Amino acid sequence: MTIRTFDELERQMSKRPPLRVVVAGADDSRVLDAMSAAANHGQISKAILVGDAAEIRRLIPADLSEIAEIIDAQDAGSCANLAVAKARSGAADVLVKGNISSAPYLRAVVNKDTGLRKSSVLSNLTLAEMPSLDRLIGATDNGIIVLPTLAQKRGILQNSRAFFAGLGIANPRVAAIAASEKVTDTQPATTDAAALAAESQRGDFGGMRVEGPFGYDVAVSAAAAKAKGMTDDQVAGRADLILFPNIEAGNATVKAWKFHGMARTASIVLGASIPVLLNSRSDGVEQRRLGLVLAHAVIAGLEQA
Repeated sequence: MTIRTFDELERQMSKRPPLRVVVAGADDSRVLDAMSAAANHGQISKAILVGDAAEIRRLIPADLSEIAEIIDAQDAGSCANLAVAKARSGAADVLVKGNISSAPYLRAVVNKDTGLRKSSVLSNLTLAEMPSLDRLIGATDNGIIVLPTLAQKRGILQNSRAFFAGLGIANPRVAAIAASEKVTDTQPATTDAAALAAESQRGDFGGMRVEGPFGYDVAVSAAAAKAKGMTDDQVAGRADLILFPNIEAGNATVKAWKFHGMARTASIVLGASIPVLLNSRSDGVEQRRLGLVLAHAVIAGLEQA
């Protein structure tokens, strides 16, 4: 079954066992409220809360305290390292970013000796549901890799495969976008896109179909694809995932989805040994909860591999 909305995805993932989470920087009411809501929705069965223990105990909702383990950490570095150590030990299924800066959090995740990185790269993927589309659509990388090389783009695509399998999309359609559909050496995004499309045809990405270079309009609009004479392309106008040439393009597009496209969104970091959530400190309860739904999808997809 192809899942087309967050509500459908949440219903599907609710059939799975609840998750054990470890939160780096849990001394924040927004984070604790989100974990409490997740517990009430049956998403989590245990929460390891790392941070200022006194503040966590002051803020924690009563229902969450019943399934919580609190670990004291007084600075960002030790907080991130302790949370990652718990995840690495097998005590948690998902690592969650709370009230902590991204830099120390990601440093702990990618540490060669004590971290969680499994893939050649860590990459961020945001999934969106919008009234203007009849399907969920993903964007990557819009949060970690500033200017991905061709090799890094390959890693980003490989990271995404299990996630889409968990969504019920066995052969996801990926649009590698650029400013033009014409391949030219003066625009590296076009030559990278053409290379990835050729590799996709060879089967380098399994059932994932990568095409490009496409303009954004061609990636998402069947009418635009028809107007540009690209009706023979399998991905044009029907992309499940957009591969961006740089972080600025991906980040700006996802924010436009939110603010102008009335999108519901959730994000996840792929490429670690377990799903990693990289929430913004301003994210509300729903976005944090939906991130856990994405984590469930990743785990479901990995089980199918």
